[in-house]
Amino acid sequence: MQEFLFYIKLGLSHVLDFGAYDHILFLSALAVPFTFKSWKKVLVLATIFTIAHCTSLALSVYEVATADVGLIEFLIPVTILLTALFNFAYVFKESLDIGLFLHILATAFFGLIHGFGFSNYFKMLMAEEEDKITPLLGFATGIELSQVTIILVVLAIAYVVLGFLKVKRSIYIAVASILIIAITIPLLIATFPI
Repeated sequence: MQEFLFYIKLGLSHVLDFGAYDHILFLSALAVPFTFKSWKKVLVLATIFTIAHCTSLALSVYEVATADVGLIEFLIPVTILLTALFNFAYVFKESLDIGLFLHILATAFFGLIHGFGFSNYFKMLMAEEEDKITPLLGFATGIELSQVTIILVVLAIAYVVLGFLKVKRSIYIAVASILIIAITIPLLIATFPI
C-alpha cells in the first residue's frame, strides 16, 4: 500500500508541477471550451488522456516501444498548440461540425505523446521494481486526480467569467486559447529539433 501511495503522489506531482507546466497548459486547453454543464465530456477526455498517457508508460516500462526524447519534447508543446487551436472550432461552431469522436482521438494520441515524454524517468524509477502494475496503477490514479483538479479549476474560472462577468462564451474560449498559445510558443521554440 505504501508503494501505491508513493506512485499516487508521484502522479500528482508530475501533473501539478508548476516548473513543468506542459500538463497544466494541455489540460487547460482541453477544458476551456467546456462548462460545468458539460463536465462529463471533459472528464471523459481527461480519462482518455490518462489511459493513453499510462499506456505509453507501460509500453516503455515493458520495453515494447520507445520514442526519441528530443522529438517527444518538441511534440508535447505541439499537442498543446493544436488543442488550443482546435478550441476555435467551438468559437465558430455554427459553421463547423464539432464531433466528440475527433476530440477523443486527438486526446488519446496526445496522451500517448505526453506519456512517452515522461517514460524515460519513469522507466528508471521502475528499474528495481518487480511488480510494475501497482506503480502504473498508482501513477495513473495520481494523474487522474490531479487532472480532475485542474479541470475543476478551469471550469470554475469559466463559471466566473461567463456567469458573473457575463463574457460571451466564444470570446472567453478565444481569449483563453490565445493566452495558452502565447505561453506555448516559447516551449515550441526551446524544444524545436535542430
